Amino acid sequence: MQLKGKTVLITGGASGIGLEAAKQFLANGVSVIITGRNQGKLDEARKLYPAITAIRSDVSAAGDAQKLFNQVQQLGGIDILYNNAGVLTEPINLGIANDQHFEDAAYEMNVNYLGVIRLNNLFMDMLKSRKESAIINTTSILSYVPSLLEATYSASKVALRFYTETLRKHLQILNSNLKVFELLPPVVATEMTAERNGKKITTEGLVKALITGLKKDQFTIRVGDTKALYILNRLFPGIAFGLVNPKKSYRLLQS
Repeated sequence: MQLKGKTVLITGGASGIGLEAAKQFLANGVSVIITGRNQGKLDEARKLYPAITAIRSDVSAAGDAQKLFNQVQQLGGIDILYNNAGVLTEPINLGIANDQHFEDAAYEMNVNYLGVIRLNNLFMDMLKSRKESAIINTTSILSYVPSLLEATYSASKVALRFYTETLRKHLQILNSNLKVFELLPPVVATEMTAERNGKKITTEGLVKALITGLKKDQFTIRVGDTKALYILNRLFPGIAFGLVNPKKSYRLLQS
């Protein structure tokens, strides 16, 4: 895929992976529009990269999504929609029933899965009208092997992965020029994972892999440990599950 000269919309673009993506897309000659819920973070992103267009918007709110589409349309539209926004609730024990489980699951599903479908549906005709365009959905290493501590988050990413695969096939059947990419990160060093120990990939390394994958038309982009876990899970699913869920996860659930 040719990147230079295109325009990308990045959801959750004011920090973490999204902000790094904005930086690297700019370096590749792409015009960048970012969205996020926090106006302060959007303002800080604009200070860092004045060429960015920043629009406050919550992907989980239908009204915000429609307003975002209208604003982007007035700006001339986009060629790439990067669905990067995602949320992760506090670790929970599904074996202990309480209302918080449902509320957390609904929140994660609304942002991580339904919010993606909402934006894709709004921008679909715009993207299909372009000579070359793309949708990028960020799933997760946990869409292959679930985390006991992040069960509903894992489920939301599984839903998104299956949706991404079928959307790609549907568009191919329709002979559309709209390409669908899936980015599968391992654990990434962001605010979301700040309290975790263990191995983490940098946002810079992750986005470099994304940019390389886009340029090569690599529709499924597995990065870092995701590559190894994908193969291991196919051959030895029990071992793969144990790597994602070490004994300390069991102790946390029992505490």
